[in-house]
Amino acid sequence: MKSYTEYLAFNTKNKIEFVNITSKVEEVLKKSGIKEGLCLVNAMHITASVFINDEEEGLRADFREWLEKLVPQNKEYQHNLTGEDNAHAHLKRTVMGREVVIAVTGGQLDFGPWEQIFYGEFDGKRAKRVLVKVIGG
Repeated sequence: MKSYTEYLAFNTKNKIEFVNITSKVEEVLKKSGIKEGLCLVNAMHITASVFINDEEEGLRADFREWLEKLVPQNKEYQHNLTGEDNAHAHLKRTVMGREVVIAVTGGQLDFGPWEQIFYGEFDGKRAKRVLVKVIGG
């Protein structure tokens, strides 16, 4: 068994943004040379997320609206009393998840219909990373 690791860099233009990273992860998988195994994609920051869903702009807007209703930016949170202003981003990350694991079959990400990988940014406009680790043979 072998493994291959690469980090993707992000610095979004907006505080909250959803970026389809499927093609970037596929490039990492290709570089790895691994044909059968698992691919871990992990947000390396506590105010960002990685998740799988459909690539559709209406759904992205629905995520933004739903998350804002669930965890509003302008609410007074205990975390913000420490001088921070990003408690909402920590909570949104918890809801959307930290990472995904995708099976690798025949050198390809083994997705279901319409599945794509997204980086969810909830406290953007600064440098962040996503870990991609492929394990297998």
